[in-house]
Amino acid sequence: MRHRLLVPGAAALSLLLAIPASAAGFTPGAPGAGDSYYPESGNGGYDVSHYDLRLKYQPKTDLLEGTATLLATTTQDLSRFNLDFGLKVSEIRINGKKATYATSGKHELEVTPATPLEKGKRISVVVRYAGKPSELKIDGFTAWARTPDGGVVAQEPDSAVWWFPSNDHPTDKATYDISVAVPDGTQALSNGVLASQTSKLGWTRYNWRSDKPQATYLTTLAVGKFDITTDKTANGLPVINAVSKDLGANSGSAHASIERTTEVTEWLESVFGPYPFNAVGGYVPNVPAGYALETQTRPFYGKKAFDRGANVSVVVHELAHQWYGDSVSLKDWKDIWVNEGFAAYSQWLWSEKEGEGTAQELADYVYDQHPADDPFWTVKPGDPGADKQFDGAVYDRGALAIQALRNKIGDKVFFDILKTWPTEHKYGNASVADFVKFAEKKTGTPLADFFDTWLFQPAKPATGATKRTLGAPRTPVAQPKSWKQIEATHQVHAHEAGAH
Repeated sequence: MRHRLLVPGAAALSLLLAIPASAAGFTPGAPGAGDSYYPESGNGGYDVSHYDLRLKYQPKTDLLEGTATLLATTTQDLSRFNLDFGLKVSEIRINGKKATYATSGKHELEVTPATPLEKGKRISVVVRYAGKPSELKIDGFTAWARTPDGGVVAQEPDSAVWWFPSNDHPTDKATYDISVAVPDGTQALSNGVLASQTSKLGWTRYNWRSDKPQATYLTTLAVGKFDITTDKTANGLPVINAVSKDLGANSGSAHASIERTTEVTEWLESVFGPYPFNAVGGYVPNVPAGYALETQTRPFYGKKAFDRGANVSVVVHELAHQWYGDSVSLKDWKDIWVNEGFAAYSQWLWSEKEGEGTAQELADYVYDQHPADDPFWTVKPGDPGADKQFDGAVYDRGALAIQALRNKIGDKVFFDILKTWPTEHKYGNASVADFVKFAEKKTGTPLADFFDTWLFQPAKPATGATKRTLGAPRTPVAQPKSWKQIEATHQVHAHEAGAH
């Protein structure tokens, strides 16, 4: 029998070459990033480098329509991958070709490309969607808050799933272009700088750009009617602050607080080094909430943060996060101390600067307020557990640990560490263990046992951060003048966390 030799044509040959030889070895990306507290957050198999979000929002109906373009690189041979998202999707394209998709879990969007994706390839993912974010409930919770004139999204540890598809974990940071069309007379605020603003046929489009790596939960959107002020720091950094026009009795105290942003930022640069982003500011929408959040370049402040009057201390806290938490982000949510411990301690340093109580006096006061049998000491700031992630002890005991380090190594090395940590880890991710190693390298001193005592043992340390000593006769320590404002900030910064 004669065998005919088949020579493929050019088109067929190119098709054969386009199919990976080991297609059978392609596997789905993981449905989570492996976080120890929130295993469903994030996804495996790819890294996002940029999000381009083109949105339209109607405040009257809460309808959000969007087209999200994600630029990413595959980190494995992928048969499919997941996005974290909750709104209704109408179409997904990968590299221009239609993909199929399905939903699973609480917020998983499973995407299957027309052909498998090879490891190390740049891809574009376009997702078209629409929905009412305030009606999307995950575990009975929504991160999207409607206001009398718009809507706001700012939450920790999750917020993105309510308004854009993403790889929703701090270990996958990206740059952002966020374009939002809203009815004329309404404003749209987001991260970074306002690149452009145009109006057409009754709609105004705001184009915001955040050009440095940014975690998904630090990405924010606020639609409403605001009094907006602009300024520049001494270094020329644009400052954009906004307060809702219908904030009522809290309007004055909100303005008086966030208008100190320029001053606070300049002071923080003297403590932590050069500011890491392209803009700074803050906003106070008419949201009946008491929490604040360090959304990158533009912290969110709930209006209840100012119920008792101006609170500059909370502004210090959220702006300190721009270095500790935003530029240097945690690797795992158990590493929350690398965010909150230092933001809380920045308030102690501000108090020291303002002459309202030194960091040492605050340490003595906090240490004295909690006897050895107080449950306060059972919370471990270095790994508090998801249920205690925003417990007051994470802030206060976390700051005590930093004062203890200051006492142990001396001011010169200590303040050098405060500056070099965010400089050497800029735009990256780090863990508590990474900080311990960094401090050991800077001091040339073994510090593992020291940090274990202050961050991981469920017991009151004998001494170290304070002039007080465990077991010594208790004579009351005077309350520093700044304490009430600092304490109020803890309540503010509780985030009303819930997304999980």
